[in-house]
Amino acid sequence: MAVDMNMPVLIVDDYKTMLRIIRNLLKQLGFNNVDEASDGSEALSKLRAKEYGLVISDWNMEPMTGIQLLREVRADEKTRDLPFIMITAESKTENVIAAKEAGVSNYIVKPFNAQTLKQKLTSVIGQF
Repeated sequence: MAVDMNMPVLIVDDYKTMLRIIRNLLKQLGFNNVDEASDGSEALSKLRAKEYGLVISDWNMEPMTGIQLLREVRADEKTRDLPFIMITAESKTENVIAAKEAGVSNYIVKPFNAQTLKQKLTSVIGQF
């Protein structure tokens, strides 16, 4: 099944520059329907208000971290199967394990480029 390039994508990061970078990379890859949230709790309210096809979230945010957001998303019947990609500067094994246990779809370590993002997206949502 072809990926709907108009599906809404939610990017979550407390760092404005990172939101802009991810938005631009997604645009390069053909995704134009991108919403932003600056932390996990803002992301949760957006997820409850609108249906998304994908979440790309930073790990380190206050007051709600990316891993807490992921756990909330997986605990909610409506968003349980939502593709979720975690972005972090930390490549520590325990973080990767914690993210996997919480149900992350894939994991990207900063810094990354459009090619890396495309590979991760393809593994999560399929060829596009």
